[in-house]
Amino acid sequence: MTQAGLPVLSDVAQALCAALILAVPLVAAGLALMNAGLGRSRSAAHAMLGSVCVLAVAVMVYFVCGFSWQGLPGGPSHEFTVAGRPWNWLAAEPFFFRGLPLDGSRAALTAWLQMFGVGIAALIPLGAGNDRWRLGASCASTALLAGWTYPLFAHWVWGGGWLAQLGANCGLGYGFVDAGGAGTIHAVGGLTALSVAWILGPRAGKYAAAGMPMAMPGHNAVLVLLACFLTWLGWIGLNGSGSLLFAGAASGSIALVAVNTTLSAAMGALAAAGITRVRFGRPDASLCANGWTGGLVASSAACVFVQPAAAAVTGAIAGALVTLSVEWLDARMGVDDPAGSISVHAVAGLWGLLALGLFARIPPDAALRPAAGNSNQWLAQLAGIAVLLLFILPMTYALNRVLNRFYPQRVAAEGESQGLDLYELGAGAYPEFVTHREDRNPR
Repeated sequence: MTQAGLPVLSDVAQALCAALILAVPLVAAGLALMNAGLGRSRSAAHAMLGSVCVLAVAVMVYFVCGFSWQGLPGGPSHEFTVAGRPWNWLAAEPFFFRGLPLDGSRAALTAWLQMFGVGIAALIPLGAGNDRWRLGASCASTALLAGWTYPLFAHWVWGGGWLAQLGANCGLGYGFVDAGGAGTIHAVGGLTALSVAWILGPRAGKYAAAGMPMAMPGHNAVLVLLACFLTWLGWIGLNGSGSLLFAGAASGSIALVAVNTTLSAAMGALAAAGITRVRFGRPDASLCANGWTGGLVASSAACVFVQPAAAAVTGAIAGALVTLSVEWLDARMGVDDPAGSISVHAVAGLWGLLALGLFARIPPDAALRPAAGNSNQWLAQLAGIAVLLLFILPMTYALNRVLNRFYPQRVAAEGESQGLDLYELGAGAYPEFVTHREDRNPR
C-alpha cells in the first residue's frame, strides 16, 4: 500500500542537505579512532581494519536489501489493519536501489544518508567487542544488522511505519519522532553492542576470581580525544541532514541544530569531568570523551525541536548517565565493554528519545505525519523505547547467538593473548614504537 510522503525539498534545502551529508563520514572516522584508542595497542590495526570492513559490508548489504525493507514515507509497503486502522510494518521497495531516482530528491538524499547511518550503527558494536571479536564474525554480524535489524526499525520510524503512525492512529503526539537517529542509529547499534558483549564474554584477565574487574585502560588517549573533534563536526551534519529529511525542518533551523548539538556535547563532557573529578580525585580522559559522545548521541532525537537550554540539560544528564553506566555495567553486571559503546550509544540514545518527549515543542507546521500535536508525545517516545528494549534487543541477541553457533565469534585464546593484529593480520600497528614486555630481550 502507498501512503502520503513528506513534501518535496526546495533547491536550497537540497543543496544544504547534501553539504551536511558530506560531513557525516567524520562520525564514522571518530568512532573508529575511539574504538582503536580504547583497545589494546596489539589490536589497534585490527580495530581500524574492522571499522573499514564493517562499513563496507553494511553499505553493500543495505544497497542489496536493507533499503528495500526500510523504504520511504509514501512508498510501497506491507500493512495490516486493526480496528479499521492501517498499520505499516515493512517496506516493499525493489532490491539494489532499482527505481530510486538518484538525483537531488528527498528519496535520493535519504538513501545516501542512510548508507552512512547504517555504517555508523555497525561501528558501534566493534567497541564492545574490542580485543576479542574475530574480523570475519564482525562482518557477518554486520550483515544481519544492515540487512534486517536496522532497516526494520528505521522503517517503523522514518519509513512511515507503525511507530510513526502512533500520532495519527492513537493520538500520541506526532508519533514516535527521532530527527537525527538517537534511537534508530545509536540505540539500535548500542543494543547490538550489548548482545555482542554478552555473547563474547569478558576479555581474559578482566575479572578476578572474586568477580572484581581489573583495569584495562585504552592504549592511546590522544586518538580518543581527537575523535571527539571529528565526531562533533560529523554530528552537526548527521543531525542537520536528519532534521531536514526526517523531521521536515526548514533550512533556517540548521543553526539551531548546530547550537543544540554543540551544547549537548559540551555539557556531556563537563558532566563526566565533574563526576570523575569528585569520585576519583581527577578527571578521567576516556570517560570525558565518552561523556562528550554521549551528549552528541542524546542531542540527536530532539536537536531541532528544543531550545538551547533544554539541549544543555539533555547533554549534562547524558554525560552523567554514561559515566555511571560504564561503571555499573563493568562492576555490577560483568559486561566488558572496552570502548563504553553500550553506555554511550544505547543508554544515552534511549535518554535522548525520552528527552524529546519531555522537552520538545514541535511547531504545528512541522512536516510530520498528521497527528494530535504535542499532546502525549512522551507516550509515543516511551512506546519506541519499549520496542527497542523488548523487541530489538532480544531479536539482535537471538540473531547473533545463532550466528555464534555456526560461526564462533570470539577469537581463540592464543589470538587474544598474542593480539589480534598479529594473529589475524600478521603485522602489528606499531612495529617500530611498541614492544611488549614479554618480547623484550633480557639485558
